[in-house]
Amino acid sequence: MADEHRSGCPINLSLEVIGDTWSLLVIRDMMFGNRRHFRELLTRSEEGIASNILAERLRRLVRAGVLSREQDPTHKQKQLYSLTERGIQLLPVLATLGAWGSRHLPVTPELSVRAELLDRGGPAMWERFMDELREIHLGIPRPPGAPSVFAELQAAYEDAVATGQDAGAEQP
Repeated sequence: MADEHRSGCPINLSLEVIGDTWSLLVIRDMMFGNRRHFRELLTRSEEGIASNILAERLRRLVRAGVLSREQDPTHKQKQLYSLTERGIQLLPVLATLGAWGSRHLPVTPELSVRAELLDRGGPAMWERFMDELREIHLGIPRPPGAPSVFAELQAAYEDAVATGQDAGAEQP
């Protein structure tokens, strides 16, 4: 087993699973965009992933136990990808990366609003969102009456997009 990895360092081992750009973006799109089919992940990616790279990353993430894949019960020819518990537990990593990027890099308002909300909401919000992801991807009901973090993040994104379009319309 040790021969399969560069070292036993937990950071190295984690990077071997999710350390390339595309793997984290696939996970991001599944968490924040609820994209669960190959075609959605391919065509709705902000960064324009190539189909062969997406197919390889999905295979790698399934092999690593970050995602699962099963036939979509609503369509015989589609596969449904889901985050596993291992994948859901990456949310704090993505939230922290997003917060860091929002503070230090030239982000756009509409693409940084979710990261900023998660940063302000902190671990309590992350836990609520992970419960919601467990419900969506694993079928584990979340606590009754819990507000939807996904809906809150999506509404903030849509507001930022609308505000950006309004601001763009005002310019000559």
